[in-house]
Amino acid sequence: MSDREPPRRRVPGPARPDRPRSQRRPGPGARPARRPGPPTARPGVIRLGSPRPRLRLVSLALTLVLIAFVVRLLQVQAVDADTLAAKAGQNRYVGRTLAAERGEITDRNGVALATSEDAYDITADPTLFSPEQLKIDDAPEQAAALLAPILGVDQDGLVKKLRPENKELRYALLARRQTPQVWQQIKDLKSTLATKAASDKSTVNVLAGILADPTSKRVYPNSDLAAGILGWVNADGKGGGGVEQQLNSELAGKDGKIRYAQSGGRQVPTVGSTETPAVPGSDVELTIDRDIQWAAQKAITDQVRESEADRGYVIVQDTRTGEILAMANSPGFDPGDLSQADAESLHNWAIEDAYEPGSTAKVMSMAAVLEEGVATPQTHVVVPNRLHRGDRLFKDDIDHDTWYLTLNGVLAKSSNIGTILATGQLGKTQAESNQVLYSYLRKFGLGSYTGLGIPGETKGILAPPGQWSTSQQYTIPFGQGVSINAMQAASVYSTIANGGVRVEPSLVRGTTGADGLFTPASTPKKSRVVSEKTAKTLAQMLESVVDDRDGTGTKARIPGYRVAGKTGTANRVDPATGQYHGYTSSFAGFAPADNPRITVYCAIQNATAGSYFGGQICGPVYKQVMEFALKSLQVPPTGAKAAKLPVNYGP
Repeated sequence: MSDREPPRRRVPGPARPDRPRSQRRPGPGARPARRPGPPTARPGVIRLGSPRPRLRLVSLALTLVLIAFVVRLLQVQAVDADTLAAKAGQNRYVGRTLAAERGEITDRNGVALATSEDAYDITADPTLFSPEQLKIDDAPEQAAALLAPILGVDQDGLVKKLRPENKELRYALLARRQTPQVWQQIKDLKSTLATKAASDKSTVNVLAGILADPTSKRVYPNSDLAAGILGWVNADGKGGGGVEQQLNSELAGKDGKIRYAQSGGRQVPTVGSTETPAVPGSDVELTIDRDIQWAAQKAITDQVRESEADRGYVIVQDTRTGEILAMANSPGFDPGDLSQADAESLHNWAIEDAYEPGSTAKVMSMAAVLEEGVATPQTHVVVPNRLHRGDRLFKDDIDHDTWYLTLNGVLAKSSNIGTILATGQLGKTQAESNQVLYSYLRKFGLGSYTGLGIPGETKGILAPPGQWSTSQQYTIPFGQGVSINAMQAASVYSTIANGGVRVEPSLVRGTTGADGLFTPASTPKKSRVVSEKTAKTLAQMLESVVDDRDGTGTKARIPGYRVAGKTGTANRVDPATGQYHGYTSSFAGFAPADNPRITVYCAIQNATAGSYFGGQICGPVYKQVMEFALKSLQVPPTGAKAAKLPVNYGP
């Protein structure tokens, strides 16, 4: 029998109901209870992890961001403060002027004589061409090489403007008043460079700093027509002569201003701007008739060329209103292209040239004689071949035997001697005669400005009678020893044509402002010079100059019209030497003689080819211009017969 006790077998007991393991009570010999393990996941249930690791990561990230901000703030405020401040200078508010559109100048019928079209001032910001900005050293040279052919300017000059001595200069004007086509060409080139620079980092857009300011360019549609009247606009956009200068403030308007934020030379559209709009200039309507101006300019240009003269001028005036219908100079100039103009031609010589008028001035002497009642057109005047007065021996233009002329004949044959004899009757003494004649010359406008107000106008020279030399006492009656301008001469004949009433010449009819309202020019001053009777008698006497076979103005005849006129041929003072050299040739008159509407005056200085007599070279000009003006204004002939005053008498 073995010492080992055989194993005991368990005898099944009665079945016990199942209880949860946690409710079972341990008993002797029972196994110790197991520790609870991780819960067994049930199907379809998501278990969240612990949030602590994620919170630690977020905290760490925020800490790093704050540290970066602090470091950057220190860098901006301390380390890179100067560098960043310089860069900020490239991004700030800038301002520029908004150019006002210059008003038009038109003729009396609204035809444009001077107008404006869109243009651009090509500018640059030199700081955008610096090595710091573009990372290259020769940006100004590259930009200048591209721009010079387009702008037509010197390449070296552009380089100097793009690299100025003042490194802080933000504005440089490269070219004024370029056409829209030029600016478009530059923009296309800029765009091409910008596109290439975006794809090729080795390419630099050297034109990024090229900008343009909208402005306007003065245009003269009729080239040199009426250039002396209009003047021109200089490089600064201001009138440089004529009406452009005289009425510059009205024509120019008022410039506006704009202030905006810019970056890299471009406006930032998302940032607000402030703007004061420009006020356009007023339009100016002249009294000029473009067609009559054209006819006058062509006639005088052709004759000056044929006579190989220094210059000439023609004035056409409305006898009733004093309005100037034409004022033509030759040679002229194109105000839209002054580069081709001669300095001498830039003047309006019709009002700037002071010269001795010669025999056209005799009409004033005759006016004084008739008005004072010392003679009539039929008064007999014995005209010798020579006349000794003072310290001189006077003669007429041609040698002749003794002439037996009426006072009308003295004017018709333009006798210097006869005029001296007639005006000598104005007073009991020569001094008294001088004083009376002087008073009439002044009333006719000599020695005074015409009232046009155009810059450069001369008032001529008319000394007081107490200052007349011995010879001047006798030369002034026939138009030497006194000087006038062409406008003054035309006004004398318009005064006679207007019944003896002088109407101050006018060139401007009115202005139309930006509001569209037309403001007429002030009414010209009027003054009576001689009686209506005297004026009518003078008109009849002037007809004899043209119609009588002995008259000096037969080349001025116009078929179907009665024409009154007077020739003039005077010794000319050379402005370079102050000595007499050459002649001033002239013709003045009006038509129809018995119901005047139009005055035409022509003068040519120093004709050197062919004839120099006023009747021969200015008479045809007068006829050509007067015929055109009468037809253009539809002035009919009166149909009345001329008075046919006698020229000679039997001794």
